[in-house]
Amino acid sequence: MFFDVDGTLVPKTSSSLFLASFLGHHEELAEAEDAYAAGAVDNRQVSELDAAGWAGASEEQIRSRLDGLPLVMGIAETVAWCRRHALAPVLTTLAWSPVGSHLAGRFGFHAFCGPQLETMNGQFTGRVARHFDEYDKRDFALMQAAALGVEPLACGAIGDSRSDLPLFASVGLSVAFNASAEARKAATIAVDGDDLRDVLPVLASLVPADVQAHR
Repeated sequence: MFFDVDGTLVPKTSSSLFLASFLGHHEELAEAEDAYAAGAVDNRQVSELDAAGWAGASEEQIRSRLDGLPLVMGIAETVAWCRRHALAPVLTTLAWSPVGSHLAGRFGFHAFCGPQLETMNGQFTGRVARHFDEYDKRDFALMQAAALGVEPLACGAIGDSRSDLPLFASVGLSVAFNASAEARKAATIAVDGDDLRDVLPVLASLVPADVQAHR
């Protein structure tokens, strides 16, 4: 089961915007993210602008700020439900790798992906070490499925925006959670709510038959 971060687990905003408020480039990044959502710029352009704002910040400063990241309710419970029902919960996101690492460690996601920032002596340089776009996100998800021996059509994805569309088209169940019109149109089903557990009745269709039989 693949979970997006920005706009999905982090409601109504992005982890990058949350951190940009601390780093001092929130306004510029907000404009860039709006342009990306409208299809006017690509992810590489947004990432390079955002990365520049991280220059001089330490890895420890970012880790401490992530404890205050605004999150939708019910993440821990949803991850636990997935594991009880033989669904591996995986983060598939364009959020920076420190964000994915933080959330995976905090909630027990099986794996995570994302672009990487260059660091030197524990500080961010303001440069991107590895770009990662919506197609990389899809490819990471498909590699995770293959490694677990699961066909893509037996997988599901939860997301909210443009960056989820390639993955939505590659899995059997796609859930647009508090999503844009574009994501809703592409998804199998749309769910709105303040708690991630609102998607659980939909995810039940992915539970393997042998697991259902023993519950």
